[in-house]
Amino acid sequence: MKQFQYIRPSSQQSVIDAVSKSGAKVIAGGSNLVDLMKNGVMAPDKLVDIQKLPLKGINTYKGGLTIGSMALNSQVAENDQVKKHFPLLSMALNAGASAQIRNMATVGGNMMQRTRCSYFYDTAMPCNKRNPGSGCGAIGGINRMHAIFGASDKCIAVHPSDMCVALAALDAVVVVQGRKGKREIPFTQFHRLPGDHPELDNTLAKDELITEVHLPDNRFAKNSYYLKLRDRASYAFALISVAAALEMDGNVIKDVRLAMGGVAHKPWRHTAAEQMLKGKPATVANFEKAAAVAMQGAKAYEYNDFKLQMAPAAIVEALSHAAGLI
Repeated sequence: MKQFQYIRPSSQQSVIDAVSKSGAKVIAGGSNLVDLMKNGVMAPDKLVDIQKLPLKGINTYKGGLTIGSMALNSQVAENDQVKKHFPLLSMALNAGASAQIRNMATVGGNMMQRTRCSYFYDTAMPCNKRNPGSGCGAIGGINRMHAIFGASDKCIAVHPSDMCVALAALDAVVVVQGRKGKREIPFTQFHRLPGDHPELDNTLAKDELITEVHLPDNRFAKNSYYLKLRDRASYAFALISVAAALEMDGNVIKDVRLAMGGVAHKPWRHTAAEQMLKGKPATVANFEKAAAVAMQGAKAYEYNDFKLQMAPAAIVEALSHAAGLI
């Protein structure tokens, strides 16, 4: 690991001033960035530690819940308000990583974590995300974990977070503070597809800091489910994950949210399938039709074509759990 400077400012403005300079990176829990530095994937000149900033609060407001960007994943998962009103988020957080990591990882850091593509971590292999213009080792390589939606000829990596899949489904809003002031970013617009610039993971500007996430009130608490399919029961990233939430009127679906993880460079929202389900009875047959709609446009590579069968089955299972059918 190369030598670097370390500072710990006590104000948001000091952090923003520091990270706006080339070579500086924010560090919060460090559960991803330190790994990347140890492996030589990232080599910042300066670490800007934001532990002193008062951004750990979880508070209700008229219209929803606000979660500070420094709130720990474990703190959010076990918060009474989150479990009562947004159980989908609690389930997704508890499906991610290990208890030890959840006690270190923060909400903002979880959003900023980078892909776990093995070609990204192997500095001997080409990777457009790590080294733009070098090529993509995963295309034509061992691409079992990789994308089936939204990939490009520059990158087929997937976003690794479980938490972010739930936040995308719940219409969360990211609040950021920068030199130009505060702005709000719909969660589904925070992460990017790879396109020609896979080195860019999100729409956060260099001089901006994530300060909080807003969760608007909804009526999904009684009928939510997070399904994660992975190679082993603990400490593994998703092959496929599904966040499903239903607002029911008797047996009729009044409103619905459906998002997937492990399938794209960002949490993947299935809005066409959501529209198809609205006003329909909650039946397996309708969930199968929605899964077929959701899979339109999916494309597999040599080693991940099993996802084309696993993904629709996971959608049906998650929706069936959310509806109380199983």
